[in-house]
Amino acid sequence: MKMKAAVVTPDSNGNVDIIEREIRPLENGEALVEVEYCGVCHTDLHVAAGDFGKKPGRVLGHEGIGIVKETAAGVTKLKPGDRVSIAWLFKSCGSCEYCVTGRETLCRSVVNAGYTADGAMATYCIVDADYAVKVPDGLDPAQASSITCAGVTTYKAIKVSGIQPGQWIAMYGAGGLGNLAVQYAKKVFGAHVIAIDINDDKLALAKEVGADLTVNPAKEDAAQFIREKTGGAHAAVVTAVSRAAFNSAVDAVRAGGRVVAVGLPSETMDLSIPRIVLDGIEVVGSLVGTRKDLEEAFQFGAEGIVVPVVQTRTLDETNDIFQEMRDGKIQGRMVIDMKKSCGCH
Repeated sequence: MKMKAAVVTPDSNGNVDIIEREIRPLENGEALVEVEYCGVCHTDLHVAAGDFGKKPGRVLGHEGIGIVKETAAGVTKLKPGDRVSIAWLFKSCGSCEYCVTGRETLCRSVVNAGYTADGAMATYCIVDADYAVKVPDGLDPAQASSITCAGVTTYKAIKVSGIQPGQWIAMYGAGGLGNLAVQYAKKVFGAHVIAIDINDDKLALAKEVGADLTVNPAKEDAAQFIREKTGGAHAAVVTAVSRAAFNSAVDAVRAGGRVVAVGLPSETMDLSIPRIVLDGIEVVGSLVGTRKDLEEAFQFGAEGIVVPVVQTRTLDETNDIFQEMRDGKIQGRMVIDMKKSCGCH
């Protein structure tokens, strides 16, 4: 049986080739998923460009949602017909200090979908059945795809921020992750939210989904604005792929504040040691989320508390989507509809 997939080009030039490939036989513990939707994430751009090491021929995608078609021996948690996710956390060892203490994304032998394992930007994907999280009934699968990475990543980052109801949290970046971050912070954690972005249309969307304040750092000093309006945020989550955003976040939080790093610009950030020490500032990284975090993030989506903003496209348009992402033109999340892509409809 064949599948259609978006794979990294032989020279990792930042684009994909759309190819047909044979589907290999399943091994013990695996399931075959017919992919319905796969969201496109900034990390896909990094992998396609070889920024974390060259991966020619790798099938991209870690925001996949699909239906289990077949299971191999040793699979107990899934059955054909189940709707499941294909997330960045494709598989971890299950027995190291990180896996046994609820920090499985930090496992040193972790396998990541669309990076070290073939991902979901294809009509079919083979998954490790123990790591495919079931999608609850009542959650639209296109919206679920967005929660599989953007949603769970921001949900977990807000947990890591330690924000309390009624406190101020600054969200740097109001794109695919940021618009979900605003919703989780406001509607699940009960925080007051400031959205920061250099695109006014993204700020307008952030306002629509619940941001209390918005600021465009291209027009005014965001950290100064936040300090004046709130006395300094209690926490900041940075999803923007921008060194300037990380630096601003450190300046925007009040004494005792925590900055959670999520976006992955390749540069370094500046940290004033006196500011960090004298004001007791914490800077901490947060990497996607565990299977449990994803289960919780999905549930808030199923209950309609958080509603991802998505637009669907076809697999053949992947390179166009990549360019639009580079140009900062996308509202919410672009999601590839595999049914439209394979000519079945």
